[in-house]
Amino acid sequence: MEHTVALKQNHIFRRLYARGESAVGRFVVVYARRNGTRTSRLGITTGLKLGHAVDRNRARRRIRECYRLQEERLKPGYDIVVVARSAAVDGDFREMQRSFLHQCKKLRLLKEEQT
Repeated sequence: MEHTVALKQNHIFRRLYARGESAVGRFVVVYARRNGTRTSRLGITTGLKLGHAVDRNRARRRIRECYRLQEERLKPGYDIVVVARSAAVDGDFREMQRSFLHQCKKLRLLKEEQT
């Protein structure tokens, strides 16, 4: 991932949940907030309701790939947390990509020439 680093600090996750903007879709919920730097930070959350570790890891891999494929279209300088929903485990990947892109558009995360 070109201009993105992993988001791992719990207090930043909590701050995003409390103060960030959110967009809800069938596959994922996306939270975003400007972070004041030139790099973005991506955090992925998969709850126990999704199933066993195999299912949760699959959902994480799919979300990471959705982000990777759309990364050049996203503005840098944001903290982004993506929360997986049950459809993220085994739903259609192309539909998941479209949904992720739609959530990013709602949050105005896309670069201007892409909107």
